[in-house]
Amino acid sequence: MRLDELRRFGFLTLPSYSMIACANAIEALRMANRVAGQAAYAWQVVTPDGHPAAASNGLMLTPCAMLSAADRFDIVFVVGGIDVRNAVDRTVAAALRRLAHDGVALGALCTGSFALAEAHLLHGYRCAIHWENLQAIREEFPHIDFVDDFYCIDRDRITCTGGVAPLDLMLAIIQARFGRRVAAQVSTQFLIERGRAADERQPRQASAATGATPRRLAEAIRLIEDSIETPRPMSDIARDVRISTRQLERLFRRHLGMSPACYSAALRLDRARALLRQTALPITDIGIACGFHSASHFSTAFRARFGHPPRGERSPATEPVRESAHV
Repeated sequence: MRLDELRRFGFLTLPSYSMIACANAIEALRMANRVAGQAAYAWQVVTPDGHPAAASNGLMLTPCAMLSAADRFDIVFVVGGIDVRNAVDRTVAAALRRLAHDGVALGALCTGSFALAEAHLLHGYRCAIHWENLQAIREEFPHIDFVDDFYCIDRDRITCTGGVAPLDLMLAIIQARFGRRVAAQVSTQFLIERGRAADERQPRQASAATGATPRRLAEAIRLIEDSIETPRPMSDIARDVRISTRQLERLFRRHLGMSPACYSAALRLDRARALLRQTALPITDIGIACGFHSASHFSTAFRARFGHPPRGERSPATEPVRESAHV
């Protein structure tokens, strides 16, 4: 698939989808038509049943067509948002597999990549997804190469994160067909200096390390964040940032009001909570993935922090058929 051959775009909006992600993609195509002075691109909003889906902000995009009755597309982007797991059922997965069988390229915006993964359409592909879901989906689909990039173009799969990143993706598609001048004119119309490249990385999840954080403390925080599954001794962290363990303790208490060990434990429990909410992984596996090597320790620590056991974070959509009785 060549980017310059894409003409007809479908946007499959799932319940509670990201309006900003969808609108940025469509508006880039609209502006490209205006700047190029021709109907270069066509697009259509679709749903499995033809009824408009409500976005996470409660609004709906119309007109809206039924996916099976829509015109032939060159590519269909699945537009996800919050609670994407509940939005992907057998009907959606089957529809996506039919499109792939018919040779239609598939894409995803925001959390739409989950739908492609759930439909078994990303095996062996590199894929992008919004950072908030990145760690959870890596645990659930280890055979898919999820990347930290704003968007990813891998053969006939084009996946993109959320927010304004779809605008960057569409600028790349526009440039492939019309060149830099037209893409730059579209950027200028939207008051942005340039489109970001595919391999530019998403900002990391909100961290205690900020611009005002002392350098060695920031380095220690990043080392702790990068070793969640296998927590490292604080003496090793201190050695790597070239200070004593006592100095490391003082830095954490002075700037974060807690010890390094407490910070590490809180970080791992927050990660576990996200995995419990976003995936159907067994609770015991989640505990191990977050550095807890016994179910009882994980359950006790989780209850102490959040006031209920890990199972209390489960929704019907993320409750596996069988769970360990210990948690």
